[in-house]
Amino acid sequence: MADREVKRRLAAILAADVAGYTRLMENDTDGTVAAWQDAREEVIKPNVAAYSGKIVKLTGDGFLVEFPTVQDAVNCAIIMQHGLVSSSLNFRMGINMGDIVDDGEDIHGEGVNVAARLEGLAEPGGICISGDVYNQVRNRIDANFEDRGEQEVKNVSAPVKVFAIRLQDPAGVSASAAQNIADKPSIAVLPFDNLSGDPEQEYFSDGMAEDLITDLSKISNLYVAARNSSFLFKGQMPDVRDVAEKLGVAYVLEGSVRKMGERLRTNAQLIDAADGDHLWAERYDGNMDEIFDFQDRIRAEIVAALELKLTPYDKALSGRKPTDNLEAYDLFLKGRASYHRYTPELLLEGRACLEKAIEIDPEFADAHGWLSYCHFQGWATLWPGFDDSLERAIELAERGVALDGSSAIALTRLGWIQNFLRRYDSAIANLEKAIALAPDSADVNASFGQVLN
Repeated sequence: MADREVKRRLAAILAADVAGYTRLMENDTDGTVAAWQDAREEVIKPNVAAYSGKIVKLTGDGFLVEFPTVQDAVNCAIIMQHGLVSSSLNFRMGINMGDIVDDGEDIHGEGVNVAARLEGLAEPGGICISGDVYNQVRNRIDANFEDRGEQEVKNVSAPVKVFAIRLQDPAGVSASAAQNIADKPSIAVLPFDNLSGDPEQEYFSDGMAEDLITDLSKISNLYVAARNSSFLFKGQMPDVRDVAEKLGVAYVLEGSVRKMGERLRTNAQLIDAADGDHLWAERYDGNMDEIFDFQDRIRAEIVAALELKLTPYDKALSGRKPTDNLEAYDLFLKGRASYHRYTPELLLEGRACLEKAIEIDPEFADAHGWLSYCHFQGWATLWPGFDDSLERAIELAERGVALDGSSAIALTRLGWIQNFLRRYDSAIANLEKAIALAPDSADVNASFGQVLN
């Protein structure tokens, strides 16, 4: 056999497998294989690539990844475990830093062996890291580390110091959220003024504010007033102190939008309600295709002004774009605005806009969720044109979750309909996932509370 070149280097290694894989295969082979394929293609591969990792190998029930830094490896593991919440599979992950030997097709060595042993020590859905990894990331990553002490692991001579990363428990979020609101910075986003000179553009300025509310509500250490609460001030010129008092917030964001054809101007200002001082104000001029950039910059300015510390999970969720297609996004805003006005005629218009949005972008998960809202609402209220909408509503919600397991809207709608169909365990599971993704979303909390009731 010809000699093969081998390379030695220091690397961060992540090893993962599916807990209880053999039992799952015995109970439902096709379903387990399909769930593993979905997890691999929708969560594992995209996130490994995003954190500069290299998948060394995929096995029937797991995978092995090499990363250039331990920080990339740990951040990726946290994001993947949160992304896998919607999967029926529970992955265990272990991360180690050490010397490896690369033979061109596989990697070997104690660095790999320890990562595999750490994975075996992790709880289903959990992450274990070595002491060397902990020392590298403890001051760089905002996470809860639990000291598991020194552990004897197979085929490794010396005990290994082990730490578990405690991920946020979706089931406990709702209880802890109410307790922590008083300790969080708090903000209300008022409806943006429509300066386009065309009342028909109102949906766009409203949509800009609503999307900022949605994005900000995903930040774990920030309390955001609900859309329905802040939109009570639409069409008024309220004193920010009155807004703050009525909504229980310390800061208020005001803004305006001027949309003229393909040109867009957005103004935003953040106000400290205690003294009325402006903490920050900015104007953004550009083309329509820069709208997501404008939203990102406004969100970043708020985070900086309030000195918020974002977790890797916060960053991943708040940086998520709903679609890359501007026409689909515009139709989505129109459809959502029509839904909120709650009349039979406008619900039909909203349904048509959202149908067109997903026709243009079939992978637009949030549009599937809102279209599911339309179908279910029309069916439940017996409005004309929605007679056969229940089946379509659950089909759309399931499709939205399949497209993006981090869409709190799709998860909420799916859980709500499952509850109506008396699939209580599935309903609660999906709403627990939704509330972990958007703990300050009024819609998610209200739906979950009603389902529990």
